[in-house]
Amino acid sequence: MAEKTCAGDFIAGFVVGALVGAAAALLLAPQSGEETRTMIREKGIELGQRADELGVEARRRAEEVQIQAKSKAGELQTKVKQAVDEGKATATKKKEELLVQAGKAGEAGPEPEPAEV
Repeated sequence: MAEKTCAGDFIAGFVVGALVGAAAALLLAPQSGEETRTMIREKGIELGQRADELGVEARRRAEEVQIQAKSKAGELQTKVKQAVDEGKATATKKKEELLVQAGKAGEAGPEPEPAEV
């Protein structure tokens, strides 16, 4: 999971750097004001569309991660339930064994007390 976070940070930094570089190039380019404003407007529209696309992609990935997490949680819940059921069965079996042993010991009579030396 840490690799995805690092990759996301890198991509975010890359995008921000690209935006800053593009803005600097536009502002420092030897063009007339009208040409620069037109170019900025076009780039703004392109960036807005790209941001929309990235938002859709992020939502899609978030939904995939959510589905995977639910699946893993369901699997884990099933394993825990199975382990609890096995533990209960083992405890019941052991209890029955101890009751049988206690019953046999009771039939033989009380055990003699050890003699003091």
